[in-house]
Amino acid sequence: MSNCHNNNNINYMDIKGRKLVLVGNPNVGKSVFFNHLTGLYVDVSNFPGTTVDISTGKYKDYVVMDTPGVYGVSSFNEEETVARDVILGADLILNVVDSVHIERDLFLTKQLIDMGKPVLVALNMTDELEKSGIEIDVNKLEELLGVPVIPTAAAKKSGMEAIMKMLPKARQGNRNPILADRIKQIAENTCSEAEALIILEDDEIIAKRYGVKTSGMRDELYMERRREVEEIVNKVIKETNKGASFGVLMGRWMLRPVTGIPMLAVTLYLMYKIIGVFVAGTVVGFTEETIMEGLYRPFIMSLMSPILSGSSFIGNLIIGEFGILTMVPIYILGLLLPLIIGFYLLMAFLEDSGYLPRIAALVDRMLISLGLNGKAIIPIILGFGCVTMATMTTRILGTKREKIIATILLGLAIPCSAQLGVIMGLISQLDVIYVFIYTAAILAIFILTGTILNKVMPGESSQLLIDLPAIRMPMLGNVLKKTLQKTMMFLKEAVPLFIFGAVLISVLQYTNTLVFLQRAMSPITVSLLRLPQETATAFIMGIIRRDFGAAGLSSIVMTQQQVLVSLVVMTLFVPCIAAIMVIFKERGTRDALAIWLGSFAVAFATGGIIAWLI
Repeated sequence: MSNCHNNNNINYMDIKGRKLVLVGNPNVGKSVFFNHLTGLYVDVSNFPGTTVDISTGKYKDYVVMDTPGVYGVSSFNEEETVARDVILGADLILNVVDSVHIERDLFLTKQLIDMGKPVLVALNMTDELEKSGIEIDVNKLEELLGVPVIPTAAAKKSGMEAIMKMLPKARQGNRNPILADRIKQIAENTCSEAEALIILEDDEIIAKRYGVKTSGMRDELYMERRREVEEIVNKVIKETNKGASFGVLMGRWMLRPVTGIPMLAVTLYLMYKIIGVFVAGTVVGFTEETIMEGLYRPFIMSLMSPILSGSSFIGNLIIGEFGILTMVPIYILGLLLPLIIGFYLLMAFLEDSGYLPRIAALVDRMLISLGLNGKAIIPIILGFGCVTMATMTTRILGTKREKIIATILLGLAIPCSAQLGVIMGLISQLDVIYVFIYTAAILAIFILTGTILNKVMPGESSQLLIDLPAIRMPMLGNVLKKTLQKTMMFLKEAVPLFIFGAVLISVLQYTNTLVFLQRAMSPITVSLLRLPQETATAFIMGIIRRDFGAAGLSSIVMTQQQVLVSLVVMTLFVPCIAAIMVIFKERGTRDALAIWLGSFAVAFATGGIIAWLI
């Protein structure tokens, strides 16, 4: 066991004088306070053992230290680790809070108060409250926090004199009473109550420093603190339309069910018209039929035919029906690339506008009935772009239960953008009744699966805690940059798998194994699903990539009923190889195997039921 005097070897602890530490989230204006307090005599140097800059200066008998912007006192990265160590050594904390985003910033404020440090809160950017349509009861906030709260607009030097005057009156605030008892128990074996709190929140470095174990309570404590913050915010904030900008009003309309749901419906309809009708029809018609089939295929055949015989194995592999230089570029460049670019352009537009988080808040109550919370809408929407990427994004969810449910729903009922584009292209040729049956079937499986999992899995949905950025006009540069990055990621992942799939299918075809597999699967494809035997090839291709398989359906002659059944099965079918690998990595072998096999069973069972009912 160690003590605080011989174990803490951080150099800044040797600084003489009372340490006044500025703490706040990123971009809240701390540097303006620091400059106002210290003037021109500022020393900027790396924190010992790191590359993180720490600014220090003097104000009266205080040594003023600025910390990197952080959302909480923790040690997930180098900047947070430095901020944590500086805060632990503070004699007094000036906590700068962005009043426009007070719900986000108060998490850090409450954590500082729970540490037992004397705190003074600068409620900054109050000059922006009116146009944000927000009124804050400062006296009530001060009463609930138990520390002085000074309204400021640092950029206009408003409230700065009050801050300087109130510094000596900084005090310990209202700590969580249950937490305070636990902190005192742990503090008996450590240097301070602040360090005891950090250990309670599972900081292994500080725990190791004192030879004690972490508590494993981080998630529980964070959720409790979020609940406290929400309670405070509900008591001190009042929304008003007086003076509020159009963006603020628009953001509020997006959150209210009576206006938000119609706005969401219109957004989804516009996405369908742009992706499903314009891109999948007009654009793909030009890129696939005119360019790739009309110009590229004749060119590559005329170029390679004199060298390779189409009947030979190599010829079949290179320029055959599933050839590397025929099917692969035609599918990727002619069919999928326009759909991918279109989808990611729309996603980047929604993300940059600030609408995506509001959709999460809007659908929160609905997703709770499926065992999730509103935050799950982010991986679900991303899943329409790429299920692999979306599966990794389930890490943002609060509990293991939510991560498993979200992964199952993603793997089962969310088609990726490339697959969705092909589906839209095929489904747009069907009568309205078949479009309705397809939509109803996928929605029913999605809702039914989530509801059952919510009932049978122990636990409950966690609370939704999400930042709502300002509604703004998306910046074209950002939108194009995000679209380009995600499109390149798609190509990087898809091209090798498409080539692998083309080789595999070509080998199976050349050795007549494809015919054997088609016959072996005929009890399912022909007898159960009432589909042509050739659809087995598309399902095999779908295991490699679902869009690869869906694209394979487009070349098979089928009735409208058969197209409907094949699309339902392909949508519910197992995720592609890349997604399966990520699911095994994220969820473990047992859960991933259950998800994989379960997708097969649900897809064929649902397709079979529809095939025999229509």
